[in-house]
Formats: sequence, structure tokens, C-alpha cells
Amino acid sequence: MDLEMIRLRADIVKRIRSFFDSRGYIELDTPLLSDNLIPESCLEVFQTERVYPRGRRQENRMLYLIPSPEIHMKKFIAEHRVNVYQICKCFRNGESCGHLHDSEFTMLEYYTMDAGYMESLELTEELFNFIRDEPHGLIQQKILTPFNRITMKEAFKKFASVDLFEAAKDIRVMEECAGKVGLDPQPGMSLQRLYDLTFIHAVEPRLKMDKPSALLDYPAFVPCLAKPALDRQTVERWELYYDGIELANCYSEETDPEKVKQFFINEEAAKKSDALVNHKVDHDYWKIFAGRGFPRCSGTAMGVDRLIMALTGRKRIDDVKMTVT
Repeated sequence: MDLEMIRLRADIVKRIRSFFDSRGYIELDTPLLSDNLIPESCLEVFQTERVYPRGRRQENRMLYLIPSPEIHMKKFIAEHRVNVYQICKCFRNGESCGHLHDSEFTMLEYYTMDAGYMESLELTEELFNFIRDEPHGLIQQKILTPFNRITMKEAFKKFASVDLFEAAKDIRVMEECAGKVGLDPQPGMSLQRLYDLTFIHAVEPRLKMDKPSALLDYPAFVPCLAKPALDRQTVERWELYYDGIELANCYSEETDPEKVKQFFINEEAAKKSDALVNHKVDHDYWKIFAGRGFPRCSGTAMGVDRLIMALTGRKRIDDVKMTVT
């Protein structure tokens, strides 16, 4: 990475901090090593071991590099109920090699109290406007707001000619839809897997529009910790894309302790079936949503490296971050 890019990256990170600081958000600095993680069957994690000095009556213990600071940030929110943000390194093992992925990357995560996912979308537009005014003149002015808004149902209809929720009623219909977009699904694939394949191959690459696009209202059959929408078919979630690249993921956070508990049970079981590393799970985590309850809030996770790529027109993640060769 050249010196000019290093300076620009440093300035963008400063402007992110300035944006949230000026709005009264508290910057957190939570652990990068954790005893336990939120189970996510789609992610592989890094495992290490805490070795204690010889002679101490204490057993060594397994620790995990965080794929996201979410678990620690939510514990803080449950106790203090304030707006927070964090910029930190995150780690995901088994990432595909390519120009968009790296096992170690920088994450921006922010939570706003008494807000839903659409308020977070407006806040994210304000953040883009704030960053875009940087003084070096290297940021592409075509990164415009307001973002395009398109629902997942509309996107499947427009780009894959699929009525998503009708197809979801019958897995054979979803298989036919996958075939129509040029895929050859394996027999016995789940509804979620067929949906993922169709989205990745037929929808995601075509989200290349004149400005960032917020893909709204994800189907409820895709497991996540987002609040269900009133229609019960969808959840209050969006993902932000620019030039076909995912930049951010946002929810209206699920606050029902029983639903959080069931998510952990289901995802832990799925992870055990095919994950390389089955990390420890905090089975009491759901209790932070019980008692006086978890506050209504919305959280957004944004890849800082990909954000800088979008802002500067770079095409490879290695071009905007310092890497170890």
C-alpha cells in the first residue's frame, strides 16, 4: 500500500470516529480474544490456547479470535443502554481467496438505541456524506446518497425472475428457479442453501448501480438475530452494496430472549455438523435479553477495508490495507 493511501485510510478512520463522537456515541474497545462466541454456521473461526505459567494450578484454556465484536458490545448495551461504536480487527477463518476477502480485516460496528433498521440506514447515509467531504480529493464523488432502496423480494423478481416467497413455499419450485438462472443444484439441498446459491449467482452480481444500494427486508427463513417484520415473511434487515460488493449488514435487533436462545441452539447444532472448529458457546447469553429486557436498538456492521475500496475506486482489498506477505 502506497504512502498516499496510508494517509487517506488514516483520515477516513479519523472521520468515522469524529462522526460518531460528535453524535455522543461511546467508543468501545472490547476483547479480540474470547472464551466463547455467537454460533454462526456460515463462519469458521480461529482457535488458540491460553497457556499459563508452569507451577500454577490452572488448566490451559481455549480462546477464539472474534469474527465480530457483537457479543461483547451487546453485553455492554444490556447493562448501560447507550449508543456505542467500535473500530477493531476481526478474524474469519476459511475465507475464500480473492480480491474482496481476507482472514483479518477491520470492522466498524455501531448500535443506536430506540432505533430500527431504517433509522440506521439514514444514519449510514449521513456517515457517507461526512466521510465524502475529506480534504485530499481522492474519494470518488459518485458515491452518492440517498442510497437506492430495493427489497429482497423486488431484487429476486427483477434479477432472477423469481417470486421469492412463492418459491419458498415449495422447495421443488426453488430448485426450478435455481435451474432457470443457470445453476445445477445438488439433490436434497435445503431451502436456505438454494436461496443462497440463487442470490449469490443471480442477484448479488447485478447490484451494480449508479450509487450504493440497500437491499431491504430479508426472508425470515434465513436465520439471524433480526427482529421479525409485521408481515412475518421477512425480518427487519438490510445489506448495503456498491458495485456488486457487500459493504454493511444491519438489523433491528431481536430482543426476545426465547428467540435468541433458540437461535443459539439451532446454529450451534448446525455448526457442529460441518464446522472445522466448534467453539464454546455461552448458553446463558440469552439471559441478557431477559430481566429488565434488552433495549430496542439497531446495529450495523461495516467492513472498513471494503468501504475504503468503494470510496477510492480500488479493486483489491490488499490495495487499501497493510498486509503480511
